[in-house]
Amino acid sequence: MPSDPMNDPRNIWQNQPTEPFHMSTDEIRRKAQQHYTEARMGALLSIAMGLGLCALSAWASARAHETVTRMGWALLSLWCIYFAYQAYRWMWPDRLAPDATVSTSLEFYGRELDRRRDHALHIWRRGGLTFCFLGMAMVVLPPLIQSPAAQRLNALPFFVLLIIWIAAFIVLRKRKRQKIQQEIDELRAYRGDISKNPPPAG
Repeated sequence: MPSDPMNDPRNIWQNQPTEPFHMSTDEIRRKAQQHYTEARMGALLSIAMGLGLCALSAWASARAHETVTRMGWALLSLWCIYFAYQAYRWMWPDRLAPDATVSTSLEFYGRELDRRRDHALHIWRRGGLTFCFLGMAMVVLPPLIQSPAAQRLNALPFFVLLIIWIAAFIVLRKRKRQKIQQEIDELRAYRGDISKNPPPAG
């Protein structure tokens, strides 16, 4: 005998009435301010790392003897500058006033989420990773080609770590994009909710 869909526990749970979720004005501001602080620290860290690696690559380029190796280090140095610039352009958040209104805070949060999503979506092009790998190849491959086969085995751990890093980068990038998209969807749903039920002030 077929069961009554109205008495199905799963349908009852899915169709039960829900109360609109409210956050206070201060809570919305706090979340937006927290995102601003985290995004700013992440951008500062990326910029500092890019500039530091730029200096190290330039120093290595000046000390290199082989032309191809010197060019490879120089390319990596230029890529590090580009990486720092892109970090500032796409990761540095807009200023959020401490007394921002609910509407301003939500607009800021949504705009920053869109920027993070676009940056993660186009990381290979905007991050210039092609030039990074090209510079690494110019630095690593010439010595390996000229060295005996026995010495080439010493470079095996480097390539294993590189493969692991690329695989981890792809997985983490996918998870990051999914998390950002989830936050965007939640923010859209929340905007629709507060348009019908404005949050309490204070």
